[in-house]
Amino acid sequence: MRRIAVIPARGGSKRLPSKNIVDFLGRPIIAYSIEAARECNLFNRVVVSTDDEYIARVSEQFGAETDRRPGELATDDAHLLDVCLDLFDREAEQGRVYDQFCMVHATSPLRQAGDIKAVVELLEKGRCLFACALSEFNHHAHQALKLVENGFIEPMWPELVNRHSHLMPHLVGGNGSTYAAFIDAFREQRTFFGTPMRGHLMDRMRSIDIDVEEDLEVMKLFKEYLDAKE
Repeated sequence: MRRIAVIPARGGSKRLPSKNIVDFLGRPIIAYSIEAARECNLFNRVVVSTDDEYIARVSEQFGAETDRRPGELATDDAHLLDVCLDLFDREAEQGRVYDQFCMVHATSPLRQAGDIKAVVELLEKGRCLFACALSEFNHHAHQALKLVENGFIEPMWPELVNRHSHLMPHLVGGNGSTYAAFIDAFREQRTFFGTPMRGHLMDRMRSIDIDVEEDLEVMKLFKEYLDAKE
């Protein structure tokens, strides 16, 4: 089974500048994901996809290979689905064809090698074509409210909002850290959430994804707590 790990790391992030290489406890945040992916010993290549020369140099320092994505796939509107498909096509042109891939996000440094391995090992030809890392919701998902005009709110699902939680199925969500799939199924279904799909449940502390400065500070506290427990 040939596998590739893809770590997307576009430059030019807006809400947290340079978030893919921001310092996290003395190291660039992307280093944690690179090392976790390499530690799995599952992948023929661990590749950081970027448009940024500095991100590429940092990634190579921590043991990743790098791929310079085309400019049209480095915009705010570019989809990671297209980034991955473009990479797979160019890899195939070089004679490197893979059965499975795993997308490992750089901004989830508390996700561990064991989590990546658990997600990938959920894949099973003919039975499970997609997999992802999951976490519990902070609140009952069926009671979600949506913001509408003039500061008002409405239930997202009016038919469900008043149901007792014990009558609802166990709801979880993808935590945004790790996705895996058979590449042929990914090409056909064009989604990271294809079917049939399984999930690996991670605890909430290790599931946080950094998007803004506050996330970074919260994650530092979680890291200190988790280290103290070990």
